[in-house]
Amino acid sequence: MYDFLTGIIKTIAVNYIGIDVNGVGFRVFTPNPYEYEQGDQTIIFTEQIVRDNEISLYGFKKVEDRNLFKKLLNVSGIGPKSALAIIAGGDRDGLVAAVENGQAAYLTKFPGIGSKTAQQIVLDLKGKLGDFTKDSPLPNELLANSAALDDALAALIALGFSAKDVFKIGKKLADAGQLKTDAYIQKGLKLLTK
Repeated sequence: MYDFLTGIIKTIAVNYIGIDVNGVGFRVFTPNPYEYEQGDQTIIFTEQIVRDNEISLYGFKKVEDRNLFKKLLNVSGIGPKSALAIIAGGDRDGLVAAVENGQAAYLTKFPGIGSKTAQQIVLDLKGKLGDFTKDSPLPNELLANSAALDDALAALIALGFSAKDVFKIGKKLADAGQLKTDAYIQKGLKLLTK
Protein backbone atom coordinates (compact mmCIF):
# COMPACT_ATOMS: atom_id res chain seq x y z
CA MET A 1 0.00 0.00 0.00
CA TYR A 2 1.19 3.52 -0.82
CA ASP A 3 0.53 6.36 1.62
CA PHE A 4 1.82 9.21 -0.52
CA LEU A 5 3.87 9.87 -3.64
CA THR A 6 6.32 12.71 -4.13
CA GLY A 7 7.23 13.32 -7.74
CA ILE A 8 6.82 15.30 -10.92
CA ILE A 9 3.56 15.49 -12.85
CA LYS A 10 4.22 14.08 -16.32
CA THR A 11 0.75 13.53 -17.79
CA ILE A 12 -2.70 14.97 -17.20
CA ALA A 13 -5.76 13.16 -18.52
CA VAL A 14 -9.51 13.53 -18.03
CA ASN A 15 -9.67 11.50 -14.82
CA TYR A 16 -6.09 10.83 -13.78
CA ILE A 17 -2.56 12.17 -13.62
CA GLY A 18 0.74 10.43 -14.26
CA ILE A 19 3.37 11.16 -11.65
CA ASP A 20 7.04 10.29 -12.10
CA VAL A 21 8.55 9.09 -8.83
CA ASN A 22 12.28 8.52 -9.41
CA GLY A 23 11.71 7.16 -12.90
CA VAL A 24 8.61 5.08 -12.11
CA GLY A 25 5.33 6.42 -13.51
CA PHE A 26 2.21 6.00 -11.38
CA ARG A 27 -1.28 6.51 -12.78
CA VAL A 28 -3.29 8.21 -10.04
CA PHE A 29 -7.02 8.90 -10.32
CA THR A 30 -7.82 12.30 -8.81
CA PRO A 31 -10.95 14.40 -8.22
CA ASN A 32 -9.68 17.18 -10.51
CA PRO A 33 -6.57 16.34 -12.59
CA TYR A 34 -6.53 19.86 -14.03
CA GLU A 35 -5.61 21.41 -10.68
CA TYR A 36 -2.11 20.06 -11.38
CA GLU A 37 0.33 21.31 -14.01
CA GLN A 38 2.80 19.29 -16.01
CA GLY A 39 6.31 19.57 -14.65
CA ASP A 40 5.22 20.52 -11.13
CA GLN A 41 6.74 18.65 -8.21
CA THR A 42 4.06 17.69 -5.73
CA ILE A 43 2.98 15.40 -2.91
CA ILE A 44 -0.10 13.29 -3.56
CA PHE A 45 -1.72 11.43 -0.68
CA THR A 46 -2.93 8.10 -2.04
CA GLU A 47 -5.37 5.30 -1.37
CA GLN A 48 -4.87 1.97 -3.12
CA ILE A 49 -7.97 0.01 -4.14
CA VAL A 50 -7.56 -3.67 -5.02
CA ARG A 51 -10.27 -5.49 -6.95
CA ASP A 52 -10.46 -8.84 -8.71
CA ASN A 53 -9.34 -7.45 -12.05
CA GLU A 54 -7.42 -4.27 -11.18
CA ILE A 55 -5.30 -2.36 -8.70
CA SER A 56 -5.90 1.41 -8.74
CA LEU A 57 -4.39 4.40 -6.97
CA TYR A 58 -6.53 7.37 -6.00
CA GLY A 59 -4.75 10.57 -5.01
CA PHE A 60 -5.52 13.82 -3.22
CA LYS A 61 -3.79 17.12 -2.48
CA LYS A 62 -5.06 17.10 1.10
CA VAL A 63 -4.91 14.31 3.66
CA GLU A 64 -8.40 15.36 4.74
CA ASP A 65 -9.79 14.67 1.25
CA ARG A 66 -8.24 11.21 1.27
CA ASN A 67 -9.75 10.53 4.69
CA LEU A 68 -13.16 11.70 3.47
CA PHE A 69 -12.77 9.44 0.41
CA LYS A 70 -12.16 6.48 2.73
CA LYS A 71 -15.22 7.36 4.82
CA LEU A 72 -17.35 7.55 1.68
CA LEU A 73 -16.12 4.13 0.56
CA ASN A 74 -17.60 2.67 3.75
CA VAL A 75 -21.08 3.71 2.62
CA SER A 76 -23.09 0.91 1.02
CA GLY A 77 -23.53 1.68 -2.69
CA ILE A 78 -20.58 4.09 -2.97
CA GLY A 79 -17.60 2.98 -5.01
CA PRO A 80 -14.33 4.77 -5.71
CA LYS A 81 -15.65 6.63 -8.77
CA SER A 82 -18.71 7.94 -6.92
CA ALA A 83 -16.61 8.96 -3.90
CA LEU A 84 -14.17 10.73 -6.21
CA ALA A 85 -17.04 12.58 -7.93
CA ILE A 86 -18.36 13.77 -4.55
CA ILE A 87 -14.95 15.09 -3.52
CA ALA A 88 -14.49 16.70 -6.94
CA GLY A 89 -17.44 18.93 -6.06
CA GLY A 90 -15.04 20.76 -3.74
CA ASP A 91 -17.73 21.51 -1.17
CA ARG A 92 -16.53 19.51 1.82
CA ASP A 93 -18.20 21.84 4.34
CA GLY A 94 -21.52 21.63 2.46
CA LEU A 95 -21.28 17.85 2.33
CA VAL A 96 -20.56 17.59 6.05
CA ALA A 97 -23.40 19.99 6.91
CA ALA A 98 -25.84 18.08 4.68
CA VAL A 99 -24.93 14.76 6.30
CA GLU A 100 -25.08 16.13 9.84
CA ASN A 101 -28.44 17.84 9.20
CA GLY A 102 -29.93 14.87 7.34
CA GLN A 103 -30.36 16.81 4.08
CA ALA A 104 -30.23 13.90 1.64
CA ALA A 105 -31.67 16.08 -1.16
CA TYR A 106 -28.48 18.16 -1.17
CA LEU A 107 -26.39 15.06 -1.78
CA THR A 108 -28.29 14.14 -4.96
CA LYS A 109 -26.58 17.04 -6.77
CA PHE A 110 -23.42 14.92 -7.00
CA PRO A 111 -23.09 12.77 -10.15
CA GLY A 112 -24.29 9.20 -9.74
CA ILE A 113 -25.95 9.85 -6.36
CA GLY A 114 -29.65 9.09 -6.34
CA SER A 115 -32.05 9.60 -3.47
CA LYS A 116 -31.55 6.11 -1.99
CA THR A 117 -27.76 6.44 -2.03
CA ALA A 118 -28.01 9.95 -0.57
CA GLN A 119 -30.14 8.63 2.29
CA GLN A 120 -27.62 5.82 2.83
CA ILE A 121 -24.78 8.38 3.02
CA VAL A 122 -26.66 10.29 5.73
CA LEU A 123 -27.50 7.07 7.59
CA ASP A 124 -23.94 5.70 7.50
CA LEU A 125 -21.96 8.92 8.08
CA LYS A 126 -24.07 11.07 10.39
CA GLY A 127 -22.00 11.92 13.46
CA LYS A 128 -18.80 10.54 11.90
CA LEU A 129 -17.57 13.59 9.97
CA GLY A 130 -16.61 15.93 12.80
CA ASP A 131 -12.94 15.83 11.74
CA PHE A 132 -13.78 17.43 8.39
CA THR A 133 -15.40 20.66 9.49
CA LYS A 134 -12.27 22.82 9.48
CA ASP A 135 -9.67 23.10 6.74
CA SER A 136 -6.09 22.24 7.55
CA PRO A 137 -3.23 23.80 5.63
CA LEU A 138 -2.68 22.37 2.18
CA PRO A 139 0.06 19.78 2.17
CA ASN A 140 1.31 21.41 -1.04
CA GLU A 141 2.05 24.52 1.04
CA LEU A 142 4.67 22.38 2.71
CA LEU A 143 6.62 22.03 -0.51
CA ALA A 144 9.88 23.92 -0.59
CA ASN A 145 12.64 24.21 -3.17
CA SER A 146 14.50 21.23 -1.68
CA ALA A 147 13.36 17.73 -2.62
CA ALA A 148 14.96 16.44 0.59
CA LEU A 149 12.85 18.84 2.68
CA ASP A 150 9.70 17.92 0.71
CA ASP A 151 10.31 14.23 1.39
CA ALA A 152 10.99 14.88 5.07
CA LEU A 153 7.79 16.90 5.53
CA ALA A 154 5.74 14.22 3.80
CA ALA A 155 7.39 11.57 5.97
CA LEU A 156 6.49 13.49 9.14
CA ILE A 157 2.87 13.64 8.03
CA ALA A 158 3.00 9.93 7.22
CA LEU A 159 4.30 9.28 10.75
CA GLY A 160 1.02 10.65 12.06
CA PHE A 161 1.80 14.27 12.83
CA SER A 162 -0.91 16.67 11.68
CA ALA A 163 -0.30 18.66 8.51
CA LYS A 164 -0.94 21.80 10.57
CA ASP A 165 1.88 21.01 13.02
CA VAL A 166 4.27 19.97 10.26
CA PHE A 167 3.47 23.18 8.37
CA LYS A 168 4.39 25.19 11.48
CA ILE A 169 7.87 23.68 11.67
CA GLY A 170 8.43 23.67 7.90
CA LYS A 171 9.93 27.17 7.90
CA LYS A 172 12.28 26.35 10.77
CA LEU A 173 13.52 23.28 8.89
CA ALA A 174 13.96 25.31 5.69
CA ASP A 175 16.01 27.85 7.64
CA ALA A 176 18.37 25.06 8.74
CA GLY A 177 19.91 25.06 5.25
CA GLN A 178 20.49 22.22 2.80
CA LEU A 179 20.38 18.90 4.67
CA LYS A 180 19.70 15.30 3.75
CA THR A 181 16.16 13.97 4.18
CA ASP A 182 16.96 11.96 7.29
CA ALA A 183 18.57 15.00 8.96
CA TYR A 184 15.42 17.07 8.26
CA ILE A 185 13.29 14.26 9.71
CA GLN A 186 15.41 14.08 12.87
CA LYS A 187 15.23 17.86 13.37
CA GLY A 188 11.51 17.79 12.64
CA LEU A 189 10.91 15.03 15.19
CA LYS A 190 12.77 17.02 17.84
CA LEU A 191 10.65 20.10 17.11
CA LEU A 192 7.38 18.17 17.03
CA THR A 193 8.01 16.22 20.23
CA LYS A 194 9.07 19.13 22.44
